[in-house]
Amino acid sequence: MDNKNPRVDPRIIRTRQLIKDALIDLMQEMDINKITVNRIAERATINRVTFYLHYNDIQDMLEKMAQEMAEDIESIMRSTTTNQNSSEEIGWLKLVALLEYISENAKFYKVVLGSRRTPIFTERLLSILTETITEKIENNAILTANGIQRDIAIWHGSSALIGTISAWLRKDMPYTPQFLAKQLYLLFKLNKENR
Repeated sequence: MDNKNPRVDPRIIRTRQLIKDALIDLMQEMDINKITVNRIAERATINRVTFYLHYNDIQDMLEKMAQEMAEDIESIMRSTTTNQNSSEEIGWLKLVALLEYISENAKFYKVVLGSRRTPIFTERLLSILTETITEKIENNAILTANGIQRDIAIWHGSSALIGTISAWLRKDMPYTPQFLAKQLYLLFKLNKENR
């Protein structure tokens, strides 16, 4: 047994999932500022004390959920690289993996990015996408040659990507993650060729 990652009791995992599911369900129905611990506990079929065993309050719960989301997405973005692929292929594979992950967790992402746009989640995702795009355009001679400020290109790229993902979620994901990733890749390639 690894002492760094002690095994978490499955009952704790199940209870936390019930609480998260309850919060997500409630966020589909009402604004986050109208949600109370009582409502979450009722929906999760637990008592308030159980909620407080896991979270200090709703804000603490949102922070922890946002941190989990960030860790999951950062893990996806780090693990998708292979030595055999070009940097463009790696970028496309990362995008496919990200969109597949979002699709698999659509209920959560529809609420936090699509319809209700909870700032804490949007900001964390925007931060991760900004890092990824920054790596992609680092020392880009085309931007410099055309007088485009690096920070403006990064803001544009990350905002366009999160905007596209949000719209895709709001429209109930009419395209597969692979198709959407391919379309975004083609758009990126077209923009690159037209510079």
